[in-house]
Amino acid sequence: MNNNQIDYLFMAAKLNLDKLDLQIIHEMMENAGISYADLGKKFFVSGGTIHVRIKKLEELGIVKGTKLNVDLKQMGYDVIAFIGIFLEKSSLYDSVARELQKIPEIVRLNYTTGNYSMFAEIVCKDINQLRFVLHDELQKIKGIERTETFISLEESFSRNVQVYNPL
Repeated sequence: MNNNQIDYLFMAAKLNLDKLDLQIIHEMMENAGISYADLGKKFFVSGGTIHVRIKKLEELGIVKGTKLNVDLKQMGYDVIAFIGIFLEKSSLYDSVARELQKIPEIVRLNYTTGNYSMFAEIVCKDINQLRFVLHDELQKIKGIERTETFISLEESFSRNVQVYNPL
């Protein structure tokens, strides 16, 4: 067992997770659409047991729902951009984050170190929509000093973190 696996097991013990919980997490990270009945068959327990375990993981805040992975380009969303946001003062982070959350095109926001106070990912149907968000939405938010925008030309890959496989 390597150090990452030991750390993972230590964290699991601290959260009171057993091998079945870890197996469920690992399997559902690979395929969140798998049925509880199929998971139960795979791990030799009932679908009801899987349901109870998922509820426990949700209550602990470990599992935060499931998401459908959609090809945004196929749906007509042709522009993905990243916005580095400079704040007037770092103490304005919470209020600016609340305002940014109101903009539906912003799909991810992080508080960062380095040149930017915040870094946002934005998804738009076209450049006109991106321009609208940048000039008409972001410019209205008090506390944003300036922004720097990076347009993504291609997403090479996107994946989950590989957690220790308890199988």
